[in-house]
Amino acid sequence: MAGWQGKVVVVTGGSAGLGRQLVEAFLATGATVVVVGRDRDRLAASVTETAAAASGKAADRDRGQRLVGIAADVTCQADVERLFSEVGSRFGRADVLVNNVGRSTRGLAVETSPDEFQQLWELNFLSAVRCARAVFPWLQRERGHLVNIGSLAAKSAARYLGGYPATKAALAAYTQQLRLEWAELGIHVMLVCPGPLRRDDSGARYDAEAAGLPAEARRPGGGVRLKGLDPQWLARRVVRGCERREPEIVAPAKARLLFALQQLSPAWGDWLLGRMTGGGRGFRDP
Repeated sequence: MAGWQGKVVVVTGGSAGLGRQLVEAFLATGATVVVVGRDRDRLAASVTETAAAASGKAADRDRGQRLVGIAADVTCQADVERLFSEVGSRFGRADVLVNNVGRSTRGLAVETSPDEFQQLWELNFLSAVRCARAVFPWLQRERGHLVNIGSLAAKSAARYLGGYPATKAALAAYTQQLRLEWAELGIHVMLVCPGPLRRDDSGARYDAEAAGLPAEARRPGGGVRLKGLDPQWLARRVVRGCERREPEIVAPAKARLLFALQQLSPAWGDWLLGRMTGGGRGFRDP
């Protein structure tokens, strides 16, 4: 798309999962994409594979030239400063930042230690704060886009997710505040709250962390009864959300009904959430 040509998109956590699909989706628009990952070897392999994916297509002949990998740990302030210094040296601009890096977990809230909360806080929340602060001058100059990848758990905390919902809820609040404060500057700020994504390891990913917890704790979203989202579809939806300058994406959209109900009646909301994530055990009927 002509509107994206010459623009620079930075995607954290871009070497695997949804991050990699976001890289693909923005590359398809004609933008230059900076892929950020902590593991150098994994990052290099991902960039090489992504660049080669359409090497036989004339339309993507410059694909490899529009794809750059930069290794950085976005929980480290020095690494964030180095990352955006390199972006500035190479391109002199950044039009989009996608704060995608993050991690879910399993556990009872009361059994989650302060140290475990702190680790998730650094990764799921403070990494976005560091990167948003670093990229702000460019976004203001280019009237660009800040995209924070949250979760349904940012809006509605389910059981057995350890410190994950609290850190994603903080990200949601921070995103809304930036959206209000940056609107008059022409910066588009968008929160993306997806349900569980389709993964090959969905059934066994949390076996170790969920030991001793009910069976639903091992399932995506802590047992939420939702069909896994296609990460390719979601990545394309994020690009479209940027083009439309939407404030928020919730997927599936029907989850908004739960969020609204919880605001109107926490008791009904808790009851419904219990039914959606394991039959309602532990919840009283309202």
